[in-house]
Amino acid sequence: MRDNIIVTGGTLSESEIKAYVDYVHEKNPHQQLRSMTIQVDGDFVNLSYQMQPIPFERIRRITGYLVGTTDRFNNAKRAEERDRVKHGVGTSFEPERI
Repeated sequence: MRDNIIVTGGTLSESEIKAYVDYVHEKNPHQQLRSMTIQVDGDFVNLSYQMQPIPFERIRRITGYLVGTTDRFNNAKRAEERDRVKHGVGTSFEPERI
């Protein structure tokens, strides 16, 4: 991880760098640190860091069930999903003029 941490504008001890890494982990407990730049400015430091992206699974409502994928559907449920009416988005509706 040390390769992804850059210190500019001065020098810091390993324990100081570790303290800043721990601080970022405290603020982002469920994420992994990708890279960090510590800019030393006199008695102050500016931290810039990037976290690893969090993968997520898309959840959809299909045939009344919340699912991410249909790989666990049995044949009947797959047929129901295949035969359902899919409604488009962005279609315009013009009221009937009387």
